[in-house]
Amino acid sequence: MVLPVFPSLRITADALLPQGAFAEAQAAFLKPDPGLVVQLGDLFRAKNAGVVAHFYMDPELQGVLSACDWPHIHVSDSLAMADRAIEMAEQGVSTIAVLGVDFMSENVRAMLDASGHAHIPVYRVAIDPIGCSLAESAEADAYGAYLMEASATPRSLHVVYINTSLVTKAKAHAIVPTITCTSSNVVRTVLQAAAQIPDVHIWFGPDTYMGENLAQMFRSLAEMPDEQIRELHSEHEQATIRSLLPRFHYFEQGTCIVHHMFGREVVDLVRAHYADVLITAHLEVPGEMFELALDAQREGNGVVGSTSNILAFILGKVDQAIARGDQANLRFILGTEAGMITPIVRQVQTKLQDYASEGGAGLSAEIVFPVASDAIAQDAQSGLGVVPGVAGGEGCSTAGGCATCPYMKMNSLQALLGLLERIDAEPRSSLVPFEPRKYVQEIGGRTAADLGGEPILHMRAFQRSGELSDALVGDVLGRATNEVKSKA
Repeated sequence: MVLPVFPSLRITADALLPQGAFAEAQAAFLKPDPGLVVQLGDLFRAKNAGVVAHFYMDPELQGVLSACDWPHIHVSDSLAMADRAIEMAEQGVSTIAVLGVDFMSENVRAMLDASGHAHIPVYRVAIDPIGCSLAESAEADAYGAYLMEASATPRSLHVVYINTSLVTKAKAHAIVPTITCTSSNVVRTVLQAAAQIPDVHIWFGPDTYMGENLAQMFRSLAEMPDEQIRELHSEHEQATIRSLLPRFHYFEQGTCIVHHMFGREVVDLVRAHYADVLITAHLEVPGEMFELALDAQREGNGVVGSTSNILAFILGKVDQAIARGDQANLRFILGTEAGMITPIVRQVQTKLQDYASEGGAGLSAEIVFPVASDAIAQDAQSGLGVVPGVAGGEGCSTAGGCATCPYMKMNSLQALLGLLERIDAEPRSSLVPFEPRKYVQEIGGRTAADLGGEPILHMRAFQRSGELSDALVGDVLGRATNEVKSKA
């Protein structure tokens, strides 16, 4: 079935207006069953459990979570999940449930351990592995070869996307000095490393699209006036950015099946039918979508960044429209996983309701899902006629990309309810299969969990101070010195 335009969900102060089957499927659970909300809230209180979840979570689950009044519920991007889990532990919760793919629960476990909360149990909601195509690409032999090339290059720093397993981070750090990054801080991380470590070689991975987009961003930056470059980073100018370009490397075989779908077909349709919309795109999208959003960002009509950046941009545009007293329909292309619609709807609608209560009227926000035509399948049993996804997998297109992440959707409401009911009602030993992988094997004399947490701690130190830690810089320079000595 070929749709002439993309499905969308229009948000008003008092209604949700979906257009198209995909939008109907996404909106179906934004008004959850009150009985389920009460049941889940009661379980959280009885078990004194906190939950951290990713923005890409199942819409039914997000809908119920967002309606609960339990304070220890947090939905965000992957980095903030670990931060909030630590805050929950400090506030006295007894257990943390993680709703996401496995590397997220591993990161939460590692950061709780590093913060002195090793006694707080962390659980996934599934016994089976909850994988991630991007994280798995960093476990392939090709990524090992990529890291070995980095280790043979003097003054190398590996900047690894946080969306990877602890064992990937550990093995990488054993080969080449490693710091994690997120889509919201990767640009600052690379520029700071280039400013702080003379002649440093940056090896980014595993996300190929993000790597390509970063390279393109740095090439564009190298053409900007020095004054504008210094606004982004005070220690850089055209000459330093141009010097960095040949020393910025990225892995060329890592792809997220969600963001893979936002390619040329989608961009051509956006250009043809949505010339006047605001564009949002995750840093992981293919180059065509990235360039479209980057062009819009330069004009103040778009954003390229993390899930948090996308949410902040949409909310900011709504705030600006309210301040002007607009009665327009703001339209946004959502260039990331469709699960983002839940926090967008909740927060946008709250702003519109406040605006309406103060006499404002007519303002709305429409979220357009740029779903490729082959990401829609016919399903007579659905009651909708068509549903997201092809026969091979929910939310996935025949071209290999997904509008919704099938791995994230392994976290269901019923699985969460079942886990919470078992806590305290059964011996803790019976819940061991739900715990994150332990990674007790040793790498370089340290456990993989301990060594894998170090690149995350390096990132946290950078976030606090704005500079790479002396330990990380010393590691980069020290290994380079040892390499020179060994060759001599």
